[in-house]
Amino acid sequence: MAKYRKILVAFDGSESSTNALLQGFKLAVEEKSWITVTTVVPSYEGDIDLTAVGDIHRALRRPGEEILSRASVLAKKEGALIKTVLEEGDIYSRLVDLAEAENCGVIIMGRRGTSPLGQSLIGSVTARVIGHSQRDVLVVPKGTTIGWKKILIATDGSRYSDLATDKAIDFAESYGGSISAVSAVDVPAEFYAEAPNVVEKLIRNAKGFVASVKAKAEKKSIPVSTFVGEGDAFAIIAKVSHEENVDMIVMGSHGRTGLKRLLMGSVTEKVIGHASCPVLVVKG
Repeated sequence: MAKYRKILVAFDGSESSTNALLQGFKLAVEEKSWITVTTVVPSYEGDIDLTAVGDIHRALRRPGEEILSRASVLAKKEGALIKTVLEEGDIYSRLVDLAEAENCGVIIMGRRGTSPLGQSLIGSVTARVIGHSQRDVLVVPKGTTIGWKKILIATDGSRYSDLATDKAIDFAESYGGSISAVSAVDVPAEFYAEAPNVVEKLIRNAKGFVASVKAKAEKKSIPVSTFVGEGDAFAIIAKVSHEENVDMIVMGSHGRTGLKRLLMGSVTEKVIGHASCPVLVVKG
């Protein structure tokens, strides 16, 4: 097993987070994990000297308590054992801190989908969690299920990709799955005319990256196919994931990522925002 001994699920009662919770139950059974479910309510920042502050505090907590009660009902229905935690404050920071405090290996979050204009609705909370947490983050679009039979690993040859590759191979080995390794060469059009040798070198490098994944997978007797594409990395990853009908996309994350950078069109953000299957972001 890839051995997520403890799982944290962010639950806000929405349709997407409900699916994330149900998929969290499934993963917990498969991995024999402990599961913690949390929701975060705003903290009261008014005048602490007010005599009614206790009532305000209880009023602020009540919606969160009701949401966690719904999670408990779902858990009982699914036969899952969970621990519920109501947090107060900034959502992303409380999720990050709780994952550390509980020593959770992965944070599972829902994804609401894309807007009519095709813009990602990954959301600032998810972006911040990915950018600041040292734990893996699994983003689950609504209507999708977690599966490990067909796994796509996106690699750029970095140590972060190597960590993601090792995790993908662990899951493929545990669940009898296969691996599709993809690497993209994304260079400006003028490079082809002005520096064709550079482009050729980048393509050779990309072929080397996927060959490295293939060698690792084959040592574990895991079926593996490789793909190298030229163009927008996100588009290539999306295309291969669709053509190969993968169950899961696994990507590495380059350490702590500033929110501005993450929301300004990073490959990870685009893949998560538009993927038709869950995406596991592996952290170092």
